[in-house]
Amino acid sequence: MQLAEIKTNNINNKIMRKKELCYILVVAVLGVSLLLGFAVEVFNLNLDSAVWIAHWVSSPIALAIGFVFALVFGKAFPDFNKTMSKKLLQYSVIGLGFGMNVDKAIASGSEGMLFTIVSVFGTLALGWFFGRKLLGVDSQTSYLLSSGTAICGGSAIAAVGPIIKAKAESMSVALGVVFVLNAIALFVFPYIGDAIGMTMKQFGMWAAIAIHDTSSVVGAGAAYDQMHPELVASQGVSALEVATTIKLTRALWIVVLALVTPFFFRKSLAASTDGGSKPWYKCVPRFIVWFIVAILFNTYILSNASLIGDTAASAGSMFSGAVNKLAKHLITLSLFFIGASLTRETLRSVGLKPLLQGVMLWISISVVSLGYIFWVE
Repeated sequence: MQLAEIKTNNINNKIMRKKELCYILVVAVLGVSLLLGFAVEVFNLNLDSAVWIAHWVSSPIALAIGFVFALVFGKAFPDFNKTMSKKLLQYSVIGLGFGMNVDKAIASGSEGMLFTIVSVFGTLALGWFFGRKLLGVDSQTSYLLSSGTAICGGSAIAAVGPIIKAKAESMSVALGVVFVLNAIALFVFPYIGDAIGMTMKQFGMWAAIAIHDTSSVVGAGAAYDQMHPELVASQGVSALEVATTIKLTRALWIVVLALVTPFFFRKSLAASTDGGSKPWYKCVPRFIVWFIVAILFNTYILSNASLIGDTAASAGSMFSGAVNKLAKHLITLSLFFIGASLTRETLRSVGLKPLLQGVMLWISISVVSLGYIFWVE
């Protein structure tokens, strides 16, 4: 009996070692590729025909690789994976702050400020109704889906998740749904815009509001420009420019969302700390404070030529751009760790309801924003 147990343990140990070796190999490959991508973008590293090595890893691919690893092998290094998926996201969100400018965002978004406020909080409310009341999705996953739809997809989910102490599986499901819908929107939206005859400005506004992630918004705007180069010339504005500006403006609402989120989850957050004695506003994590500091520092110091001079401001802008690009690559890597947390057991417990919530919410905001755009334009 003991001999059989020893053999079984030896087999299990060998399987575990192979699983961990595969995990290390995957992380190394992803890390090297993302590091090369960063070097190409920032330092103009010339890889010639091997440049594909620096560009093949995208956010959906990293998340998908994590999913596949978890489904095939199960969990490896669970403590390390959990720590990396949490801390790497937090530091990356701080880095994203260096890519935001308060003055430019406010100036470009002042025209549609009222609609932005209504759409952001309206999406959160509609997401609560679809997810919690209609479909019975758990509160964390439902809120993450609503947050990602309301503002900027994966970045909003990455910022909000640690605040509400979201489980890894809730983060994985929400990010997975968002990325699937992003991929669909990237291909479908330009053809819809073309079919209904949208102008460059109209399509740019619609893409920025109804598509989750900035990368997909940029891709859809560029695709629409390529479909209608004559409209870009005649209208004097491109869909890409409009979409990018508005999307970056909406991205600033991550700050507002991060500050109000603890209020929505005050009971669960308070119950998890100090026996319920901690007020909700003290649940705002430090990384969100540093995220705000990074935005203000970039806006009023690093990019302020009148304060530090043209040369220093130019260097500051280069530094901010580099930090922002690095943060985006780190977020991509962190998505692997999040995806690797999603096991078969977790998938069975999740079901189709989060996907239904995401689709219903996405279609609703797409239709409503389209109607608003045609009404005001």
